[in-house]
Amino acid sequence: MHLHILGICGTFMGGLAALAREAGHTVTGCDAGVYPPMSDQLRALGIDLVEGWSADQLQLKPDVFVVGNVVSRGNPLMEAILDAGLPYTSGPQWLAEHVLQGRHVLAVAGTHGKTTTTSMLAWVLDQAGLQPGFLVGGVPLNFGVSARLGVPGGPFVIEADEYDTAFFDKRSKFVHYRPRTAVLNNLEYDHADIFPDLAAIETQFHHLVRTVPAKGRLVVNGREEALQRVLARGCWSEVLRFGARKEEPGALRARGEPHGFDVLRGSLKLARVEWSLLGEHNQLNALAAIGAAEHVGVAPEVAAQALGSFQNVRRRLELRGEAGGVQVYDDFAHHPTAIRTTVNGLRRQLEQADGPARILAVFEPRSNTMKLGTMKAQLPWSLEEADLAFCHAGGLGWDPREALAPLGRQGVVCDTIPQLVDKVVAAARPGDRILCMSNGGFGGVHELLLKALAARG
Repeated sequence: MHLHILGICGTFMGGLAALAREAGHTVTGCDAGVYPPMSDQLRALGIDLVEGWSADQLQLKPDVFVVGNVVSRGNPLMEAILDAGLPYTSGPQWLAEHVLQGRHVLAVAGTHGKTTTTSMLAWVLDQAGLQPGFLVGGVPLNFGVSARLGVPGGPFVIEADEYDTAFFDKRSKFVHYRPRTAVLNNLEYDHADIFPDLAAIETQFHHLVRTVPAKGRLVVNGREEALQRVLARGCWSEVLRFGARKEEPGALRARGEPHGFDVLRGSLKLARVEWSLLGEHNQLNALAAIGAAEHVGVAPEVAAQALGSFQNVRRRLELRGEAGGVQVYDDFAHHPTAIRTTVNGLRRQLEQADGPARILAVFEPRSNTMKLGTMKAQLPWSLEEADLAFCHAGGLGWDPREALAPLGRQGVVCDTIPQLVDKVVAAARPGDRILCMSNGGFGGVHELLLKALAARG
């Protein structure tokens, strides 16, 4: 089968392309921005890429066009496909029919932590000898790739995004996956470009719950009121709660200790996780992975041992380099809660290190939700543990200076990347940590900062 993938450089569609190629299909693709690192990864797999949306791509004559959710009506290639009556499908639909069918699917959903938890779960199953397939919206350092098929008929772990499927299918992606094990990690308002409010997202999560069979398992964050409302609308599967504040039969809980934590179920101590990751959010992610892995026969003590060698995911507090005595980190955080969690995680890390250090938070409100300004009022709260906060204001329809005013001199707004780099470098002192946060490439700001810091001496 020849697939031509529209929007191939997105993390989901790029992973789908890798899976299709591994399965022996011919794969080509196009996108508005064909650029590294995804373009390099895809070409290394023998996938030809086309820049842009030219209708000339019909001449490739694929068996099916696989359409990503970046494509909308008015797109020249999509309009040509529709006019010619050619076969097309969505990425999630193709994946469900050609990869997930007949496999035990473990889907990880939630506003935050999906990529990390999916990576943890895939690593646990791998170390338990189950040879899982997986599709992650990032690159787990333990694997070095974002997707693989795994052993035929074996379990498949997938990051289950609530974003819409395609212009012709406005359901959330995850309703296509039909999981037997579903992790509901947390739930907050996001994706303001497609959801009017939190209740609308809760409805989509309940659609996911409806697809889990009676013999399936829901692994649910017991602290999240929104998730409790989702389950109250109807639940037909076993529920295992984690992180619960109260004693609950069957609940997974954690008691944090330096460099690790104890995993408990009810009053029974199950296992000890020794690892380098910090933050309660990562403990909750790990509990979710342990609870899901148990559903496919992996004992908690085996999962705990595997998590001890988990190396996290690229762009999760990833150290990109050091220059002039200043360390530069990269992180994918873009929602206010994720920004606050990331800054807090780095702060806790510094508290355990020798000597005090300042955090210079550098961020761009790049997601569709942040561009709309829906959550701008939360930014001072999300950045309050940073010593200085630098915002890139490019492409916004709202005034970040007004939004960051509560931070006073702690908040700095820059209109261009060069101006941002100049101001950050001027403020940085040896021993500082510069934390860059964006769900995009951020104009290569990490390398620009390192180069400028090195030049400064």
